[in-house]
Amino acid sequence: MWPPRAAILPALLFSCLALGHAQESMMLPENSVTRVSEHVYAIVGFPNIGIVVGNRATLVIDTGLGARNGAIVVKQAEKLAKAPNLYLTTTHFHPEHAMGEQAFPPRTLIIRPAVQQDEMNQHATELMDLFRGFSAQSKELLADVKLRPPDIIFDKEIKLDLGGVTARLFWLGPAHTRGDELIFVVEDSVLIPGDIVQDKIVPNIPSDDASVKGWLAILDQLEPLKPRFVVPDHGALGDGSLIAKERAFLLDLETRSLELKRQGKSADEASVIVAAEFKTKYAGWQTMGPVSNVVKRVYAENP
Repeated sequence: MWPPRAAILPALLFSCLALGHAQESMMLPENSVTRVSEHVYAIVGFPNIGIVVGNRATLVIDTGLGARNGAIVVKQAEKLAKAPNLYLTTTHFHPEHAMGEQAFPPRTLIIRPAVQQDEMNQHATELMDLFRGFSAQSKELLADVKLRPPDIIFDKEIKLDLGGVTARLFWLGPAHTRGDELIFVVEDSVLIPGDIVQDKIVPNIPSDDASVKGWLAILDQLEPLKPRFVVPDHGALGDGSLIAKERAFLLDLETRSLELKRQGKSADEASVIVAAEFKTKYAGWQTMGPVSNVVKRVYAENP
């Protein structure tokens, strides 16, 4: 069930604004690309954008917020491209990741997991309305957004041969959203995990569609990939060690929440206790605001 506006707004505010972006522009930087590996590049901003360049085609991961950001992404991708063939995929349906697609040229082939597209169909309009309320800038960036159906929909996995490099696009179940997509660039050993693996950013559970159990299960399946590089959706780029760090934090949070549940604490009480404890225990992590929703989801998933 998708929660009402009052329930989802605080969680998304923590996800999109409190994580160091509240005082920053929602515009992606222009003419600023970081080379991650032989075939993979990143535009580091809000959010981080992945670009995978092959000899026959280029794959872009995420769009930025609105058409103006999408145009920046397209410009950078076309500078790097070795061929005109262009693919676009999105890690999840939240506006800063998917609502800049109209800037991409008509030849672009859009690819999404079926579950993610279902979320898009059901909730894109209301979620854009929420984001428009964040700031004058977000309202401007999301003006006149036009979405089009994807060209390719897959259930669990699809592989793209880009020419000299292969990208695995796959869905492993619900975590941050129901339709979280992950991308693994095989030859370069680069993981682009959306919000599922980030560097010292508290996992965000923005709605009842999200899942702590699912998140941990996905991390268990990512570990054997042992990626050399990780390009998260938000925050600093890193290496494969981020997977274990993310898992340890989330498992610790789940374990402590269940301890308090067994002691008879309510979810609200446990949220306050855990947030205070983790603020000290994980001092290097960004805002503890999302902890409350994680605790409440743990309670809901363990009746």
